[in-house]
Amino acid sequence: MFTVMVTPECASVAKVGGLGDVVQGLAQELAIRGNNVEVILPKYDCMRYDRIWDLTKTYTDLWVPFYDQWIHCDVYFGFVDNIKCFFIEPHSEHNFFNRGKYYGDVDDVARFAFFSRAALEFMLKSGKQPDVIHCHDWQTALIPVLLYEVYHHLGMGNTRACFTLHNMGHQGITGKEVLMQSGLDVTKLMTAEKMLDPHHHDAVNLMKGGIIFSNFVTTVSPTYAFEIQHTEQGQGLQGVLQANSSKLGGVLNGINYDIWNPEVDPLIPHHYNKDALPNKVKNKQALRQRLMLRDDFKPLIAVVSRLDKQKGMDLILHAIYYALSQQAQFVLLGAAAEDSINAKFWEVKHELNDNPDCHLEIGYDEELAHLIYAGADMILIPSIYEPCGLTQMIGLKYGTVPIVRHTGGLADTVFDANYSDKPYEERNGYVFTDVHPLALESAMNRAIGLWYKYPRYFRQLRANGMRQDHSWNHSGQDYVNIYEHIRS
Repeated sequence: MFTVMVTPECASVAKVGGLGDVVQGLAQELAIRGNNVEVILPKYDCMRYDRIWDLTKTYTDLWVPFYDQWIHCDVYFGFVDNIKCFFIEPHSEHNFFNRGKYYGDVDDVARFAFFSRAALEFMLKSGKQPDVIHCHDWQTALIPVLLYEVYHHLGMGNTRACFTLHNMGHQGITGKEVLMQSGLDVTKLMTAEKMLDPHHHDAVNLMKGGIIFSNFVTTVSPTYAFEIQHTEQGQGLQGVLQANSSKLGGVLNGINYDIWNPEVDPLIPHHYNKDALPNKVKNKQALRQRLMLRDDFKPLIAVVSRLDKQKGMDLILHAIYYALSQQAQFVLLGAAAEDSINAKFWEVKHELNDNPDCHLEIGYDEELAHLIYAGADMILIPSIYEPCGLTQMIGLKYGTVPIVRHTGGLADTVFDANYSDKPYEERNGYVFTDVHPLALESAMNRAIGLWYKYPRYFRQLRANGMRQDHSWNHSGQDYVNIYEHIRS
């Protein structure tokens, strides 16, 4: 099967968050299964060009419509971790992808609408006839619309569209100019049945268009698929999702065990598995040395996270002080896009700077992230909502017991040591439900108490998590089944 993924991110060349990891992992898994997979990305100036092998200009005569003009583009080809990738480079005064960053500009909608049109134009002009175009998040939500409204009539009538919702919190709500820019019929599409936003008068909702015009819609965990249809997690699109429930499914993301695996991880000093857990203690000692924490008989609780409201900022701040009050150590690695959130964590960092049991690293460091997963005893994820979450899956693989709130993919992967209805050998962490400090404290207290009082059972909980398979193996087959379904 020939699948083209059109995406704003792909690890390890252009990654902001979990979306990039998902595209990389799924593309590799599909290729392992014998499928022909290609990825199309913008050619950002800030990409990791050192991670692209044999980057070559491969198509030099791509002209893409933009309002009443045509913009010339070049297309480059290269391999990223053995994934075949094409990079589209527009040449115009709009300077779409030479911004020194991936997102965050006022014209993001126009930038990615242009990219969506350019990706389809490239496929058409270069003679590509994919069986499935797999689009990711609002940035490429216009592709199913364009495919059905324009490109089906130009020779791509057999191509199907799969659209993955990674996060309903960002939908691409904008003015009708985006349709004019892309050469689409404004009158036809600006209706309640198509792309008109349900709650903003005279606004286009790109994500809604992707849902309605695609052949199948996936999101990144089964629980999140339920939540976005039946709770406020749908962010206003609950009705649209319910109306399209027959083509909606939740497929749990996987993680790449070539990268996240304590048995082979090149970024940690001591390798280990569930049968060699003493080496995990050596990584804990290495982490303490790096962060200048005291080497004491205490559990170490960690947060590795983007710092924003979705991730439960108030609960994380509360957890820092609660952990210290319960004779535990606390390490945080993360940064916020909002200056006010960063400022709050810097304030706490300065307050606790001399505390030998606490270290806050405001920023992101890939090597340190690996060492934290390997060295910590517990990983805290108190998210308000979490479509899937990769952090808890990584923690499980590294024998770092997750403490999570019961939502989205966290609910699908972490099963409470005391209260889960799963068999004991499948229980792997601690879960709380209410968005409240007391609920968080209860889960943390149970985890810390087990570490101190029943170390043998805590080791068993580690091993339970390390045995579980959260690779792309199962999810890859789910996507193959979806592709086959919409082809037929």
